[in-house]
Amino acid sequence: MEKLVVLSGAGMSAESGISTFRDTGGLWDKYPVEQVATPEGYRRNPELVLRFYNERRRQLLSVKPNMGHKLLGELEKDFDVAIITQNVDNLHERGGSSRVIHLHGELTKVTSSDSPNDPRYIKELKPEEYEVKMGDLAGDGSQLRPYIVWFGEAVPMIEKAMEYVAQAGIFVIIGTSMNVYPAAGLLHYVPADARVFLIDPNEVNVQSSRRIEVIRKGASEGVAELSARLGQ
Repeated sequence: MEKLVVLSGAGMSAESGISTFRDTGGLWDKYPVEQVATPEGYRRNPELVLRFYNERRRQLLSVKPNMGHKLLGELEKDFDVAIITQNVDNLHERGGSSRVIHLHGELTKVTSSDSPNDPRYIKELKPEEYEVKMGDLAGDGSQLRPYIVWFGEAVPMIEKAMEYVAQAGIFVIIGTSMNVYPAAGLLHYVPADARVFLIDPNEVNVQSSRRIEVIRKGASEGVAELSARLGQ
């Protein structure tokens, strides 16, 4: 089966009603990034940070995967699909994708404040556990924190993502500005003979001289057109 690798960003989930961070009126307008998405912000006010991610998890309970997520799930019938996402929601999984690499962490998981990437302390929350409070402890006795890669932290899954991208026969970019590194650099690892698609309703400035097939549509319509172009 041909390997199809998808890199998805905030635009993938926007149609499902997940607030984007960077757009006007997005989350960064309401919550300065320094407060809720940096290790320093967490050390200064852990309670605020926990509350912010509790709200994000509550939002997850009220949204559903959109047609774009579901169509990517269906592509697994004909392709060996890997999803690399910058999103922390679980909509790709709920849409039917079985191999999802989360570069920036996962909203439904919590971990140790002292050793965030130690697999012994990473825990998947059930919906009834989505409200994390001060005093909730990880296995090592430290405060439970969101399993999110904050600004200034290493991206532990990037090597795995590079491995998948280096094997791609088809590489698809959906709903990402290609401004956030290291994710934006993944395009450099795509084999020279692979087909590259870009799905976005807006113009995206991609720093690459290679041929890119652009589909100027949102995630759902764009993935439907991608499927048609791939002969599905």
